[in-house]
Amino acid sequence: MVMSSSMDSSYLPATTESIAMAQEAKDASESISILYRVIQDPSSSADALRAKELAITNLTNYLTQENRAEELRNLLTQLRPFFSLIPKAKTAKIVRGIIDAVSKIPGTSDLQISLCKEMVEWTRAEKRTFLRQRVEARLAALLLENQEYTEALTLLTGLIKEVRRLDDKLLLVDIDLLESKLHFSLRNLPKAKASLTAARTAANAIYVPPAQQGTIDLQSGILHAEEKDYKTAYSYFFEAFEAFNALDDPRAIFSLKYMLLCKIMVNQADDVAGIISSKASLKYVGPDVDAMKAVADAYSKRSLKYFETALRDFKSQLEEDPIVHRHLSSLYDTLLEQNLCRLIEPYSRVEIGHVAQMIELPVDHVEKKLSQMILDKKFAGTLDQGAGCLIIFEDQKTEAIFPATLETISNVGKVVDSLYMRSAKIMA
Repeated sequence: MVMSSSMDSSYLPATTESIAMAQEAKDASESISILYRVIQDPSSSADALRAKELAITNLTNYLTQENRAEELRNLLTQLRPFFSLIPKAKTAKIVRGIIDAVSKIPGTSDLQISLCKEMVEWTRAEKRTFLRQRVEARLAALLLENQEYTEALTLLTGLIKEVRRLDDKLLLVDIDLLESKLHFSLRNLPKAKASLTAARTAANAIYVPPAQQGTIDLQSGILHAEEKDYKTAYSYFFEAFEAFNALDDPRAIFSLKYMLLCKIMVNQADDVAGIISSKASLKYVGPDVDAMKAVADAYSKRSLKYFETALRDFKSQLEEDPIVHRHLSSLYDTLLEQNLCRLIEPYSRVEIGHVAQMIELPVDHVEKKLSQMILDKKFAGTLDQGAGCLIIFEDQKTEAIFPATLETISNVGKVVDSLYMRSAKIMA
């Protein structure tokens, strides 16, 4: 159903009776049709305006339930004359409510971006700065999700300067957090940390809602984990998890997942089962938690085979989460190196095929890793590719006399220099 067809009938008076009639309708389509007619009422009395605001809220809910994203977009355009009759704060609430409603409908990211761009143009023309800045912040977040980093960065750079000038601390926290996420996505860690520090500074000056504080803690944990400071990262993820868990925010599961990841990365994989079985974590048991449990089991057993099985069985939970994937790649490399060092330790010469067979990995994969380990000086050896063998050299023990001799020569040199300086002063 398109919007124009819903509004062909004559308007209904904007009263509580009309809204009650919409709620009592036999199906959602009839309720939507009635509410459209209520909005068309030309009356601008205080009661009529209040009734229309309620009608818009109900209509937004019905359209969201019916997944009519395009109609929600058209509704925003249709309501522009109405916005001139109500206070700007109420306009901002309705606009943001409708944009939020569109975001709840799956597969509408492109529509949300175009809708935000339309609203930015309208707010700029109407000189509604407060609303424009918030819609632009939402647009930047959507561009970040769509990986349109250049456009998002350009938008945020101008927006941050403007908001700092107005000293709108609450919005500034949101924008600085967005900028931190954007720089992190662009692998610019120093700028990501600087933006996060700016967000914390702004947050310290005002009351920050628990959800926003949780977002700050989550981003702090991600940045500390990137610097391999997993203990600090764990404490931030724990704070974020507690905040999101209290609010029943869906991001709680990500905080829990990253907490478990930190435990694995600091060689405390045995703690994972205890965290999962805690009272707060039990309600999040599902594929995400099972994925981390499988990785922890594989790491505890030092088994690459179990590790690869976990990656294969929980691909969407592990490989499609960029943060988990990045750290697990590092963990996999460490585990592979430890296993290879343990296997080649008894040999001075061993076939690469035999090592690959013992570790249950493809020969070319093992050969490439051994080559990298030799170059990184993880062990002394060389690859005889003609014979398909790895030759391991014995560690050459440095004689203790050599460093001692060098130190003695260095000290004698200092004595000679000192005597030369003294004789030069006497001669002068």
